[in-house]
Amino acid sequence: MRAFIVAAIIFSLIVLAFCAGCTSSNTPSYSVDNNGILSVTCAPVTTSESVLFSNDTYTESKIILHTQAGDVVTYLSYPKQPKAVLLYLPGAGEQITGHEGRMVQYAADGYAFMFLDYRGRGGETTGYPLNPNTDFALFENKEWPEYYLTICDISSARAMLASRFGVPVYAVGGSNGGRYAAVAAGVDKNFAGYIGISTADWGIKEQAIAQGGSGDVIRFATSLEPSTYLPTISPRPVWMFHNATDPIIPFADGEALFATANQPKNFTIFNGGHGINPVVDNLLMDRLAQIYGTPT
Repeated sequence: MRAFIVAAIIFSLIVLAFCAGCTSSNTPSYSVDNNGILSVTCAPVTTSESVLFSNDTYTESKIILHTQAGDVVTYLSYPKQPKAVLLYLPGAGEQITGHEGRMVQYAADGYAFMFLDYRGRGGETTGYPLNPNTDFALFENKEWPEYYLTICDISSARAMLASRFGVPVYAVGGSNGGRYAAVAAGVDKNFAGYIGISTADWGIKEQAIAQGGSGDVIRFATSLEPSTYLPTISPRPVWMFHNATDPIIPFADGEALFATANQPKNFTIFNGGHGINPVVDNLLMDRLAQIYGTPT
């Protein structure tokens, strides 16, 4: 993080009881129906927060989610009274240092922005990179796949942000992060909507079918794919952004994922390579301004 003088340090423990799977039980559990749709009841978490910088415009802090399956690191920037929150899931290789200017920009425009370093991404949060085979073995053994734990982490962060600010929280993600965000927005109906940047399906289900998979294999593979959940996000909005010459995730794959979403939805072509960038920031803030107005 920036070499700011630490303005204050706050450590708080907040027990968050939340449900993304329509049950009030505190016993963590998950299920996957015959259509491959995941439902989860996530364990309560606590949080600790360290304020990294604060002035009259915004505050920036590091928040750690203490879950029953390990700690998850997040960074949050927010004005005094945010109009909405963007809960951002980064792509591979994205570091918080590359988002500092963005976090200030969104806060200045009236929005809170959280960078969630999810499991297995190679950042500060521990875990293994997405491994469908490892996760399927856990699924077959009725244990928690890391993928499902990540969905709970995202839902937990949403619950904390909604409780704290009392405003809509959007699931946002770039590249791989856009895949997790799509699943989370479908599973947790309390998200205000989904915003995907340079993203598409994993292709895990297609591969499983091509390899002759059946039964639980296909059901599990289906539960991982963003396209399983995009139709269920409606009537909440789906906004997607993709570069027509994306060198990493083909434009046609982004279009194919978008086609699975129901209205209201919007697909925007942008310039500038792969993933979130200043062009996308401006396009997104213009769209948010249509809902929440412009700063005074």
